[in-house]
Amino acid sequence: MTRRHMHLVAFLKTGPTFHHHGAWRHPEAPLNDMLRPERYEHIGRVLEEGFFDACFFEDLSGVYDIHGGTFETMLGRGGQLNLLDPLMVLPYVARATTHLGIGITLSTTFYHPFHLARMLASLDHLTGGRVAWNVVTSITDLEARNFGLPKMPDRETRYERAEESVDACMALWDSWQDGALILDKEAGRFADPSKVRYADYRGKHVASRGPLPTPRSPQGHPVIMQAGQSPSGRALAARVAEVIFTFQYDTKAMIGFRADMHERMRAIGRDPAHCAILPCLDIILGETESMAREKQELLDSLLDPELAMAITSCHLSVDLSRFDPDTPVQDIASLSAFQGAIDIMTQGAAAKGGMTLRDAAMRYGTSVMAPQVVGTASSVADRLQEMFEAGACDGFILTPTTFPGNFEQISRSLVPELQRRDLYRTAYTGRTLRENLRG
Repeated sequence: MTRRHMHLVAFLKTGPTFHHHGAWRHPEAPLNDMLRPERYEHIGRVLEEGFFDACFFEDLSGVYDIHGGTFETMLGRGGQLNLLDPLMVLPYVARATTHLGIGITLSTTFYHPFHLARMLASLDHLTGGRVAWNVVTSITDLEARNFGLPKMPDRETRYERAEESVDACMALWDSWQDGALILDKEAGRFADPSKVRYADYRGKHVASRGPLPTPRSPQGHPVIMQAGQSPSGRALAARVAEVIFTFQYDTKAMIGFRADMHERMRAIGRDPAHCAILPCLDIILGETESMAREKQELLDSLLDPELAMAITSCHLSVDLSRFDPDTPVQDIASLSAFQGAIDIMTQGAAAKGGMTLRDAAMRYGTSVMAPQVVGTASSVADRLQEMFEAGACDGFILTPTTFPGNFEQISRSLVPELQRRDLYRTAYTGRTLRENLRG
């Protein structure tokens, strides 16, 4: 029986900060190439050398301004920004690589399905079948205003539109059959019209007649990613996702999430083996355990408390500037409107007693959104192996601390250790991203 191998996907942004918002200030973090294609070409090559399944670009259609009603802290102190449109960056990564899958975040709230289907099919052709679409509904009013809406639609409407958008894209992608292009010069036959049809999709929120001008792509359609944690998000992921990007703090929570998603998939007739469930981790590697801890301490020393508050405000859609940062968390948690947000900020903490709002925000930015695994290549591999073999996941989405050095270390020291244990591929075996994810 073939041993199950874990999948690795890299989380990328076109800005200074990933999850650990102090990392851009690290002396080894280059900044002068942030707006240059060479930065993204290089990381693509590094990830392909490490046999990553894919990278994907997270995105936000705007600049966060929830904290204090301004973008001053987020922009001025180097928060989570997206300086370039990932659609423009993706082709550079593709050109520098041969096998690496490349994912992009695109919102069903702001893009029409015809636009999505044509862009993604075109990219799938140009990359030889390596594109993934991270389906998001978007959640912030700041994004809505950038597209001329006064505020975001309610959750139910957003997810209804998301489901319809994916269905409409599928109908458009299926408007061309395989073999529709003939390209016979002598006979004067370019294509077979009998193998192209109208999509004629009409839903409550979106509609598109088709057919798509773009022929059927190498994968048929891009790999679908989804990151919903809510009941609506889980329902959408169970129906359409081939990669689920998830956040859980510990192995028990990961096992519970994976079991829930598998149950949902079986209930609608889907094979759970066709969906990779990948929790997010931050990895800090050192040549020794003490060196790894020193790296962690250096990174944490670069944290900015005010920026931590601003990032947490934006992620939770709660303006924490309304409160004194030294306010005990329990005092705010007693306000029912903030209970869910505080629970997220403090999940996994041994004790909430004595934790201030500032403490919770600092912790949220370093070890909750993406739990840290710190150690040598061997000890980190131990931890990943433990989670993987416990049935907590099918692999991991890795968020960099220092960039690009963290991914360089992972590819050159952690990956060989995982390969030595026969937990990870030693070569790409598939022609497309979907084939590698299922291989």
